[in-house]
Amino acid sequence: MREETNFDIEEKFLQADQLIADSRLSEAAKMLEEILAEVPDFGKAHNHLGWLFETKFKNLARAEEHYRLALKFSPDYTAAYYNYCYLLASLRKFDELEKLLQTAVGVSGINYATLYNEYGLMREMQGNFDDAIHYFRLHIKNSFDAKSIETAAESIKRCERKKQLLENS
Repeated sequence: MREETNFDIEEKFLQADQLIADSRLSEAAKMLEEILAEVPDFGKAHNHLGWLFETKFKNLARAEEHYRLALKFSPDYTAAYYNYCYLLASLRKFDELEKLLQTAVGVSGINYATLYNEYGLMREMQGNFDDAIHYFRLHIKNSFDAKSIETAAESIKRCERKKQLLENS
């Protein structure tokens, strides 16, 4: 059975997305809530509300709730994985982050370089520098963006330096 596309809701969602881009955040949040009042299982709207709550309104509990709902209702919407990863990393919820990354690797259209970077950062935060370096190398292998590759190379240098400094202490 094929899922029906509700073009009116999709258009309203795109309008909310544009409001975010225009920094009209309150209007965007209200429009996203209207969408969810009409279609409670519209995962993309949950993702965008999660992002607003996390990055703009600083309500991390609400952000986490919306990211979970985004993944529940739209498991193929890759943006929700990236956003939820960033939140879990900032909260240092490494067990949940590990599970999310494992799931995300199997999602069609996901950016492996981004996921491997998140794995690398998580391992670095955990103090497992060898693993972090491994993941940053995988990031480089899967990246096609010169700036991203350079950032990963710097991450490797940073981890090697931390490893050196902490082994000698």
